[in-house]
Amino acid sequence: MFALTDVGRSREHNEDTFLVADLESGATVEFDQGHQEIGADAHGLLFLVADGMGGAASGELASSMAGELVLEGLRKRWTPNAKLSAESFAESLRDVTVAANARIHQHARDYPEHRGMGTTATIAGLLGDRLYLVQVGDSRAYLVRDGKAQQLTKDQSLMQRLVEAGELTPEEAEVSDRRNIILQALGPEAHVTVDLTHQQLRKGDTLILCSDGLSGMVKAEEIASLTATEPDVRMMCRKLVDRANARGGPDNITVVAVRFDGEGLTPCNTADTVGYTAFPLAGTLFEQMKEMTVIPRAPRTPIKSDPTAQNGIRRSTPADGVPVTEPDHLFVEKRMTETGDDPAADRASDEAADAEERRRAVQPVFLPLAAVAIAAAVWTAFRFLRG
Repeated sequence: MFALTDVGRSREHNEDTFLVADLESGATVEFDQGHQEIGADAHGLLFLVADGMGGAASGELASSMAGELVLEGLRKRWTPNAKLSAESFAESLRDVTVAANARIHQHARDYPEHRGMGTTATIAGLLGDRLYLVQVGDSRAYLVRDGKAQQLTKDQSLMQRLVEAGELTPEEAEVSDRRNIILQALGPEAHVTVDLTHQQLRKGDTLILCSDGLSGMVKAEEIASLTATEPDVRMMCRKLVDRANARGGPDNITVVAVRFDGEGLTPCNTADTVGYTAFPLAGTLFEQMKEMTVIPRAPRTPIKSDPTAQNGIRRSTPADGVPVTEPDHLFVEKRMTETGDDPAADRASDEAADAEERRRAVQPVFLPLAAVAIAAAVWTAFRFLRG
């Protein structure tokens, strides 16, 4: 395995992050000395890519918090005494991601200078010979097998929604000016509903996790070709990043590459399927959609996945015909997870706090206006009586 992140050609700050960890020991894996070869023990491995947003320090903080909080949560929950089962592992990944979202959101509320911060997260957990993937936002996971790259995750983006609705073709979505508008992220809202999928691994498979700084510049076919022709995962990551930079490098670029081999894996066969496969678990996007009798409305205010201007200054993000407020207001469809929390109450509390802030902000303006209105009314009454 190897991982690499690069600021790109246009940004001054790198708001991406990656994390690789051995869940048996809880230790992170470092790549200062090149690629690493690790045996997957009973508790498995963790791979994560996050793409922060909110402007410079806020985006960097959000993405780094995502990695730290997910690993911290797994260290506490996925202990040697934990039940080693697929469902227990999937539940742990779901719960630590939801908890990380709540912590990032609360931090932004506590520190106004970070208001609106958020991050995408693509999280892959390996247990035995199977991957379990948690998705929030538009970073991606690909599996390369037999020279073909199949996307294991679905972008939680406006373009993906329009493609699924038949409004756009995938080719049109790839070149749209609105392709970086996402519908969910960790942090902007108090609650998030994760997408959870899984994939059976075979001998010789390669996992690629990447931010949209790579997937937006390098097509899946090119990723597959480089993976098949470059045996050194370190050089493969370097070539992928170099190719994205050669095409302008308009965003930060991050890639994690993992090749799987060993006696615990069987060779692939023609009956295998590779791609997006939902893992049925309560509190996830798939189960939420099953319970709905109607298709949920589109979110009222999508947000750009990277609202940072190229000079690193935070800015608002109108989205070409899609009504978008300031980046600290992201409304998305969500449902209560199996935690006993009340999303409606939390939303009401958040909205009440926001309303109070707005009231205080406009009060200095309304008081003089009210005085003018009263004076005008008195003058009108006086003129009427005299007439």
